[in-house]
Amino acid sequence: MSQVKKYNRILLKLSGEALMGDDSYGINRATIDRIVQEIKEVVDLGVQVAVVIGGGNIFRGVAPAASGMDRATADYMGMLATVMNALALQDAMRHAGIVSRVQSALTIQQVAEPYIRGKAIRYLEEGKVVIFGAGTGNPFFTTDTAAALRGMEVGADIVLKATKVDGVYTDDPKKNPDAVRYQTVTFDEAIGRNLKVMDATAFALCRDQKMNICVLSIFKSGALKRVVLGEDEGTLVHC
Repeated sequence: MSQVKKYNRILLKLSGEALMGDDSYGINRATIDRIVQEIKEVVDLGVQVAVVIGGGNIFRGVAPAASGMDRATADYMGMLATVMNALALQDAMRHAGIVSRVQSALTIQQVAEPYIRGKAIRYLEEGKVVIFGAGTGNPFFTTDTAAALRGMEVGADIVLKATKVDGVYTDDPKKNPDAVRYQTVTFDEAIGRNLKVMDATAFALCRDQKMNICVLSIFKSGALKRVVLGEDEGTLVHC
């Protein structure tokens, strides 16, 4: 019996730190392979998947060297780190039998296609995973904002923010064992309760364009698939 999908096209936001596993920086191969298997589960359901990836695992590893650096220069370095992660993710997907394409907001023709919205949508319709690197291509904007922006541009049904925590809680669940996970919360409630879902620019963009966000753990086995099937997983932020 085929499983009924709640979402047909998703934008998955992965932090660079998610690729580190238990390492202090860089890319942990076992971790990236496990993440790819989670993605493969939803690709096999026929879900169209776009990914925006951060670069904190690489750039924060050299952050002391960036101390006192011009902000725009540091941001461009961070964008290049996301392209490195995008290529690593693409390679892991290839080993897992997933066809993917990397599109970069910065022009680096030797290693990635430039971001072209129509092309990205066509790839998704063909069942290919599209990995967006280099954020928005502009300094002063985070990869959270890139995720919100790309999600809207390609017509995603929802933005899924994959973190190390399985949703949004009333308090830090690592420090407070009595913290309770929100199953759903509205944008206005999230603002009123000062819940840190995404950065302010990305959050406002999603709210204004009525793009729902789901916060989930990428390390919880099957969580991504359960969200796609509409089960109680993570925290849904909605209008």
